[in-house]
Amino acid sequence: MQDWRKGTLLVPGASSQIGYFLLPELVRAGVRVLALSRKPQAMVAGVAWLRGSLPQPPADAEAADSICCFAPLDALAVWIESGAAPGLQRVVATSSMSAESKRASPVASERAVAQRLRDGEAALARACRQRGIAWTVLRPTLIYGAARDRSLTPLARRAAAWRVFGLPAGSGLRQPVHARDVAAAVLSALDGAAAGNVVPIGGGERLSAGEMFARVRDSLPVSTLPLRIPAPLIRLGARLVPPLRGPLTRLGQDLVADNGELERLLGVHPRPFRPDAECWKPTRSREFAAGE
Repeated sequence: MQDWRKGTLLVPGASSQIGYFLLPELVRAGVRVLALSRKPQAMVAGVAWLRGSLPQPPADAEAADSICCFAPLDALAVWIESGAAPGLQRVVATSSMSAESKRASPVASERAVAQRLRDGEAALARACRQRGIAWTVLRPTLIYGAARDRSLTPLARRAAAWRVFGLPAGSGLRQPVHARDVAAAVLSALDGAAAGNVVPIGGGERLSAGEMFARVRDSLPVSTLPLRIPAPLIRLGARLVPPLRGPLTRLGQDLVADNGELERLLGVHPRPFRPDAECWKPTRSREFAAGE
């Protein structure tokens, strides 16, 4: 199999938070990078941006012999099954630990998300096996670090704007993983050591949900008033506010990953959860820095 560094690598979902850290590393590795997204982001020297999405990307995507995918896996599977990119040799894609953590959610839409994730993983594996393509799927926990997530970043920004930080009681364990560490796992997986595996990836530290929120508050560049939300009020909110039922119910559940395969197969050891104000800063005003 050809060294991926000497070929053309397609990155669907390149404007994601993982893509933010991965693209500069791919350029430094000397690979030809085709970044695919509906709305191309800040231009990175050495990256060719394609506007579009799977399963019908622009024709230029056919040149790919490797793929790092942060887009929906079912769409990627459809594209591969169609016989696209005839020279394709390897695929590394991200799913989510929500595939497991939301299986028993009290909210039907969340259970549907978990099912779609698992179905997408299975479809991708099947499509790749049919064509003899090496594949690896990474299942990250809660991702942070590039200010493009829909969980901690909105919380941090609202708190900074209102100067009030809600601190819900939560004994369930959390394992936030930095987007740069997920990017490192993607790079390592391209070499094939974890081919044919679905690999969980969490941060280097497990902490309670309450402590996770407290560390986000401590990382803000402004002072905020702590507003503690007791467990009885959380249970009441879960009953009375249907859109919040899933997230509030999970505050008492462990949402963690076993990093054993990640460390053994890919040699990646994610950092502990030590966020700073830079984590919540819009990435459009940040610069890529070698060795950051």
